[in-house]
Amino acid sequence: MEQRIGSKSQPLDAAAVNPAYIPGLTSPVPAEPEGAVVEDADVEDAAVEDAEEAVSAEVTSEETASEQEEAETEDETGGDTEVEAEAEAEAEAEPEADPDGPVFEASDRRASIKADHSGVHLRLDDQAAEFRWEEIGAVETESPRFGKRFTITVHTPDRRWYPIEIEAKSRSRFQEWENQLDAVLDAYFEDGEDDDEEGAP
Repeated sequence: MEQRIGSKSQPLDAAAVNPAYIPGLTSPVPAEPEGAVVEDADVEDAAVEDAEEAVSAEVTSEETASEQEEAETEDETGGDTEVEAEAEAEAEAEPEADPDGPVFEASDRRASIKADHSGVHLRLDDQAAEFRWEEIGAVETESPRFGKRFTITVHTPDRRWYPIEIEAKSRSRFQEWENQLDAVLDAYFEDGEDDDEEGAP
C-alpha cells in the first residue's frame, strides 16, 4: 500500500485566510542585505544609462531627420500650408451661426434634447451625444397612449439608434414638441427624397 509523504490537508485559499487578499497582487519583497542591493543597483544603473544613451541617440537622429524634411517641405510649398491648416481648423471649430433658424429644445430633470442648425444634442444625466445632420439617418418620435414620457430616437446610417425619453409636465406638450421638431427637421434634415425626385425623368 502506498502512502503519501507530507500533509494530507489541502492548502487553504488565500481569500479564506486573509480577507484583504486581492488576486493578481503580489506580496512585498522581503528586505535583503544592504550589500546585495548595492551590487544589484550598480548593475541596474549601468544598464539604465546604456539604454538612455541609445534612446537619446535615436531621438536626436529622428529629430534632425524630421527637421530636414520640414525644411524641405517649407521650401517647396512656401510655408502656406500651415496657415491654410490653421484656417481650416478654426473654421471647423466654430460652427456656422444660424440664429434665425428654428430650434427645438425639451428637457426634464434628467434628460434634454436640442435640435438646431448644427445637429441634434442628447443628454441623459452625465452622458451626452452630439450628432451632425450628416450623421443622422432618421429621427423618430413616439408619444405614449398613457403617461407623460415623450420618446425621441435618433437613428444613424450604420443601423444604431439612440433613444431618449423626456418627461412632460402635461400631455398637451407632446403636440407642441412634435410641431417644433418637425419645423427643425424640415429646415435642416435632408432625407434623400429630393435626390430621388430630381433623378426621376
